[in-house]
Amino acid sequence: MQRTLSSLLVAMGLACAGGVQAKTCALTISSNDQMQFDQAELKVASDCTSVELTLRHAGKLPAAAMGHNWVLTETSAMRSVALAGMNAGAAAGYVKPGDERVIAATPVIGGGASTKISFTTNKLRKGGDYSFFCSFPGHWSVMKGKLVFG
Repeated sequence: MQRTLSSLLVAMGLACAGGVQAKTCALTISSNDQMQFDQAELKVASDCTSVELTLRHAGKLPAAAMGHNWVLTETSAMRSVALAGMNAGAAAGYVKPGDERVIAATPVIGGGASTKISFTTNKLRKGGDYSFFCSFPGHWSVMKGKLVFG
């Protein structure tokens, strides 16, 4: 019995040693009343299994006038996702509900506010082409940047 239990524990230890451990990586990005993000590129290491992103709005204007969010998509889908978000409207946070092209998105926030989201990296691939942007109407063409995974 003792030998069987020891063998089982060793086998479990070897199985766990080969497994991938969860690693959460934190990112922070700020926006302002001049329709700008403070970073044009965000990097996520390939060993990160999830990302915790904090969006801050350093401006003073309310969300209805100068709201910002952070939306992540493949770059090829950015324009169509932004347009679909505009059509979805303010009640949907300018992100079409259920849009599978959206990898992650924060709610829209106004000046002085911040929000935090978490998402897994299982939809990202090393070397993939990803863009983030603000989908508030009229913002996405200037409020954008790249997310590099790997």
